[in-house]
Amino acid sequence: MRPYKIFAGNSNPELAREICAYLGTDLGDAKVGRFSDGEIRVEINESVRGADVYVIQSTCAPVNEHIMELLIMLDALKRASAGSISAVVPYFGYARQDRKAAPRAPISARLVTDLISAAGAQRIITMELHAGQIQGFFNGPVDHLYCSPVMLDYIASLDLHNPVIVSPDAGGVERARAYGKRLNAGLAIIDKRRAAPNVAEIMHIVGDVRDCDAILVDDMVDTAGTLCQGARALAEHGARRVFALATHSVLSGPAITRLNESNIESLITSNTIPLTPAGRACPKLKVLSAANLFGEAIKRIHDLDSVSSLFT
Repeated sequence: MRPYKIFAGNSNPELAREICAYLGTDLGDAKVGRFSDGEIRVEINESVRGADVYVIQSTCAPVNEHIMELLIMLDALKRASAGSISAVVPYFGYARQDRKAAPRAPISARLVTDLISAAGAQRIITMELHAGQIQGFFNGPVDHLYCSPVMLDYIASLDLHNPVIVSPDAGGVERARAYGKRLNAGLAIIDKRRAAPNVAEIMHIVGDVRDCDAILVDDMVDTAGTLCQGARALAEHGARRVFALATHSVLSGPAITRLNESNIESLITSNTIPLTPAGRACPKLKVLSAANLFGEAIKRIHDLDSVSSLFT
């Protein structure tokens, strides 16, 4: 079997080191810096000829910088005769632009997958895509991981009273139902009408949350407007306590302020995106590591074992 090597860009070096620690290997020697004019400079300082290479890079803020880092690293590895190249993208940016939602709108998620493929990646490993159909945009294998194995044990430790899992919109019902089934919890749905990007209006709640501990479950939290409005609506409908769970903590703009001022007791998230200093200082954030899950997925892919069995 061919050797494998792990490399990482600058988006989430801590997660990359944790993945390598789980795998019992060292992070590959690569320098990802800048020329004086801001152009990205990549140097792979060890041989990768014939090796199975995994490049860890979340496409989080600054999104375009990190996408370009990933593309240039993939190109460098392809030209260095790597045996196979897999892009490990814990958080996949531009995933919200997965269809033509308006006339003359781009499908940016498809563009990003095309770029990753053209740069040299033969496989994508990612987690909790905002839209599952993005898997079909890539011509090679896509290993779509779920954060539920990381989240479920922690949620079970909270000793919740009469728990109910709440989807913040109709599109997240399948995710909420999956959590509810494994936690033996009830299900509720928030009817949300979005007036503009990052602007949402809560209409009403489908389901009974009175005298329940509610957990809002979503794939990501960006400006936290939807999340905090949903939490307020749940309290108005009689929920005892409100928690939130989101795999990807984008937390842009006024998100931290809104979270601190909200009635959400705790936002449970993963480390697919590194927190800003303000995020690290937020007492309501509970960050769980997804490193072991990614490490196990890489190990199973390399050993030609099942990845889907991680979630059954």
